[in-house]
Amino acid sequence: MKTIPGFENVAVTLPDGLTLEELWAHPPFKAWVEGLNKSMHLQSVEAHPFHGNPFHLRSITVQAVDRFNGGRIGFLKMSSKIPDSDGEVTLPGSTFVRGASVAMLMMLIPDDVGPDSDERYVVFTVQPRASATSLSFIEIPAGMMEESGDFKGTAAREIKEELGMVVHEDELACLTDLMGNDAAQLEAAQMGATQQGALDEHLPEAVFPSPGACDEYIKIYSCERRIPRETLAEWNGKYTGLREEGELITLKIVPMKDALKVGRRDAKTVAALAFWNSLKGENKV
Repeated sequence: MKTIPGFENVAVTLPDGLTLEELWAHPPFKAWVEGLNKSMHLQSVEAHPFHGNPFHLRSITVQAVDRFNGGRIGFLKMSSKIPDSDGEVTLPGSTFVRGASVAMLMMLIPDDVGPDSDERYVVFTVQPRASATSLSFIEIPAGMMEESGDFKGTAAREIKEELGMVVHEDELACLTDLMGNDAAQLEAAQMGATQQGALDEHLPEAVFPSPGACDEYIKIYSCERRIPRETLAEWNGKYTGLREEGELITLKIVPMKDALKVGRRDAKTVAALAFWNSLKGENKV
């Protein structure tokens, strides 16, 4: 029986061409297993809702693997068996493993307005998204996390690749982290710091767009840049993206007051605008 390091009671079944060593070296898969294990350990706390009949990870079956250029693992489709101790209930275990991502709320301010002006514009990308059955899906810039684990660096890179703008990392504000700090203080006040700490699953401060079937979580950043007003028109409709990676991107510049309506179909856009508006109202961005 194949097992992964540190999980001798978890049987692993692999498709042809995928080794156990390669699977365990894949950061998203390892993060998924270790994260689930941490949450399951919390069932030993008496206040946990599943304390009396805890769930356990028993097996993982990797059903398919997609590889990127160079042969490295890209995406995994797998199923897992997670029954409770009585064997009466088994949690849904189908998971599409793709790892973490970043998204950027890039806002442009005309340089002819004063510092107290609310006039600003959001930069959207319009591009084909086959999974959404669209050839012109509107969303804020985003990209998969690099293996380096550098979220801010990945965000800055995506802004350069998709928008053609050079942004320094210190110009980026992490909206998900800022919201998480506020949420932690609120939960500690409501539950008590001791109980909150005992049941904290230490999930990443990020948005999970499809937690029922996908491990992906997105850290969201914002950035403001003052530019000449005439540049707004020049950038609207501009073609960008890396053609060698299949990126066929057109920029769309939208007034902030209309941004939620324009980006309503994209979960990360809705989250980014909601977070920014909440934090802006408290003078935290």
